[in-house]
Amino acid sequence: MAPRSKLIKDTTREERIAIVQRALSWGDDCDSVSGSSRGVDAMYQPYIDGEMELAECNMRGSATTYVKSDRDRPSTGASCVMG
Repeated sequence: MAPRSKLIKDTTREERIAIVQRALSWGDDCDSVSGSSRGVDAMYQPYIDGEMELAECNMRGSATTYVKSDRDRPSTGASCVMG
């Protein structure tokens, strides 16, 4: 059986809420993603609202967490023991 499409055009708002809840429930009790504005939940609100595809939300969210070089890395005062 082929996986069901998660595209906005192929899902209802309720289905998108369930998709996000299932994806986020692996490490947290996520009872209500709908209307939430906290942390990772807020990252997926545009998908739930039908404004942005799930993949776009993931790319936008991950783009803000990458460190491009050591210059961009916050200094902790410790050096890498692997280097």
